[in-house]
Amino acid sequence: MPIQVMISAVLVPLLLAAFFYYLLRPAVDFLERRKLNRTLAILLLYLVMLIVAIAFFAGVWPPLQAQMVNLLQNIPNLLDMLNVKLSELAKNQQLAFLSLEKIDYNKVTEYVNTGVTMLANSISGLISLLSNFAIALFTFPIILYYMLKDGQRFGITLAKLFPRRYRGEALRTVREIDNVLNNYIVGRVIVNVALGILMLIGFWILGLPYALLLTVIAVIMNFIPIFGAIISAIPIVLIGLIEAPYIGIWSLVIILAAQQIQDNLISPYVFGKTLDIHPVTTILLILGSGKIFGIIGMLLIVPVYMILKILGKKLFQLLIKPNWERPGREEKT
Repeated sequence: MPIQVMISAVLVPLLLAAFFYYLLRPAVDFLERRKLNRTLAILLLYLVMLIVAIAFFAGVWPPLQAQMVNLLQNIPNLLDMLNVKLSELAKNQQLAFLSLEKIDYNKVTEYVNTGVTMLANSISGLISLLSNFAIALFTFPIILYYMLKDGQRFGITLAKLFPRRYRGEALRTVREIDNVLNNYIVGRVIVNVALGILMLIGFWILGLPYALLLTVIAVIMNFIPIFGAIISAIPIVLIGLIEAPYIGIWSLVIILAAQQIQDNLISPYVFGKTLDIHPVTTILLILGSGKIFGIIGMLLIVPVYMILKILGKKLFQLLIKPNWERPGREEKT
């Protein structure tokens, strides 16, 4: 629809610009503190980004694209191979104690088809994401440039829209939101890159087919807290089982080990107490946003919730709490 196309044309480059703004701003500020003109610092980082992009499309994209095409073409064969593996397991006398003959293989096939569909959708989503990214390449660098150059003035400009007595609090609120978003985005990128490196090394050592593609999908899906890791693990384990049962089992071990390292070592160090969100709240937010807005909603709901949480607290402190604590409301003893 034209409206959706228009929203996508505006929203995608804006979100990309905001994402890279928080990634690049620390480097721009660092170079500016080293007496380099801010505009020159931005242009220097643009040059670095261009070199990285060329390296990606020259070295990483060709094998990644080849794995995408190969996997999508081989999905019917992979399903047939999985059915054969399941039949072999059912006839294996060494596994008789598991009563595999009682398993409803129609149900298993149904679950497998669901997993494969999720994998195909993930790949299609990745292709769509890259397509939108390619379109946004023409507009988001311009938006990003002005955000990096003048972003520090945004809070002051926004605060001036409020009555004078609220401007100080408005400016503090904008800076608090800015700090939370910066910590979340930069932290999430660091955590996901570390997770991706751990998984890719493990998958390559194990000999998992489509290791690069599955790792990229896992890294992207890991931006969705809790559910992202589960969604990406299903196709990885299935493909591993099709190749060889031990590869499927060890793939799961690698995923669990990488997640434990992420949750217990990397995330606490990177995030600290920045993400003050209860896991149950996170689950409900992701389920609700996924139902209404799809994968984009699942990706954006946590930062949106953090912004709304800060705004809600500030509004309560400014408008509701003073009236609630008026002397007239105190109980007489």
